[in-house]
Amino acid sequence: MLKRLFFDRTAASAAEFALVLPLLLILLLGIIDAGRYMWSINRAEKAAQMGVRMAVVTDYVSSSIGANYIGQCSLSAGDPIPANCFSTIKCYNSGTVICDTGTANAAAFNRVLQRMQLFMPELQASKVEIIYSPSGLGYAGNPNGPDLAPLVTVRLYGLSFQPMIFLALGSIGLPEVRSSLTFEDGQGSLSN
Repeated sequence: MLKRLFFDRTAASAAEFALVLPLLLILLLGIIDAGRYMWSINRAEKAAQMGVRMAVVTDYVSSSIGANYIGQCSLSAGDPIPANCFSTIKCYNSGTVICDTGTANAAAFNRVLQRMQLFMPELQASKVEIIYSPSGLGYAGNPNGPDLAPLVTVRLYGLSFQPMIFLALGSIGLPEVRSSLTFEDGQGSLSN
């Protein structure tokens, strides 16, 4: 009887399938999670792109952008503003909107955030930073808008991704995403 049981192959394929099934499921869910991870990165990139597009055509977040530069750095009316006459300004939300220099315009920051949330609804204000960097563009005493035309960067950081396959391990961090454009309107006359 033992000899007959040893050579019996009727359930061999079921046993082999039971051994291979967990590996196949892990592989399948891993492929799906890799696709979802890439999709999440793409959504974050698109949110940053749309955020910076809104930031360059709407009101500036820091009041320092709208400052008059006549007399600063030995500039006269109509002089181009050199990049070394302006320092980088970072604006972020840590409960309230704060900028390194100048007064922060929370409504302008929230407009940018709302545009970004159209592409990534779970995006939180604390994960967004708007950076105004010197570009060497702009003229002191510009009568048509702010004197400065900085390089505007929207940065997303601290974002996370929750995979299906490793629920017990928690979330995986998404890479930092940045998108930059040169400042355009600055008064929000077309976008507000």
